[in-house]
Amino acid sequence: MTDATVALTQLKPAEKREIGVYIPYYDEKKRKYLPYSISLYKEKSLEGARNIDGGDGIPFVATWNVSSLPADLTRCRVQFDGNADLSYEVILCNHEFIKYLIEVLQNFSRTRTIDFSQEFYKRLLHLDH
Repeated sequence: MTDATVALTQLKPAEKREIGVYIPYYDEKKRKYLPYSISLYKEKSLEGARNIDGGDGIPFVATWNVSSLPADLTRCRVQFDGNADLSYEVILCNHEFIKYLIEVLQNFSRTRTIDFSQEFYKRLLHLDH
């Protein structure tokens, strides 16, 4: 198990008062992961690997600022393969970014891999327009 995997498996749920303001933004399936995604959000970083079809995963480190309100903005920076030239940044509302963290946790529970969703990468690379 990698350190990042251990960190995800040891997340403690956020407190009820922290969760309450975010509940209206998510459906029932996502709410199940909300306490843990908020705890992950408060960690300010995530290490994983972008899985490319038919190849090895490309390691990444994602870092972000933390704020407590759903409408506040989060600036997330993702660096691939330890290469500064492969750094990308996106600014999202907190509730959107936490949705992507929920998807990371959902994916991790199914596959035991740490990776963002295709939708997140489209936002990160500005391919969603």
